[in-house]
Amino acid sequence: MVNDELSANGQRSTANDFDHCYTAALRILNYRFNSEAELRRKLRAKDFDSETIDATIARLRDEKWLDDARFAEAFVRTRMRKRIGRMRIRRELIAAGVDDETAAGALRHNRDDDGEREAALAIARKRAARLDLSLPQDRNKLTAYLLKQGYDMALIREVVRACDDSRS
Repeated sequence: MVNDELSANGQRSTANDFDHCYTAALRILNYRFNSEAELRRKLRAKDFDSETIDATIARLRDEKWLDDARFAEAFVRTRMRKRIGRMRIRRELIAAGVDDETAAGALRHNRDDDGEREAALAIARKRAARLDLSLPQDRNKLTAYLLKQGYDMALIREVVRACDDSRS
């Protein structure tokens, strides 16, 4: 066959395989941005060999379809609008395969302390409506919930105090 190449693992890869992999990657990226690691995992699940995936990833990077920094920026903005704290967003980015430095940069670039405080206060007030904050166990429940949402402990203390003061 004219277009066949022998890959490192002994499998034959054709130009047709590269086209299919590229098309599958574009379909995945058309649905939503993905990190490079997420896209690799999804293409592996479709049984493309690693050489084909590497070539596809390189092409997508060259054509600016794939950019972890841009993915991280968009991910941070989206998650912050959903009132998720920075610590949780960072964990989610790392779980998506974004390196620590890129995740930290995206969070730093999209930092909005007032917006984060307002978001934490809003979800805390909503949750506090069902709790009696004069009881230590209910204060602990609210604190644990806010920690799970990814907010910093100093901010959580401030927000819990504000919720308690507003009910007094």
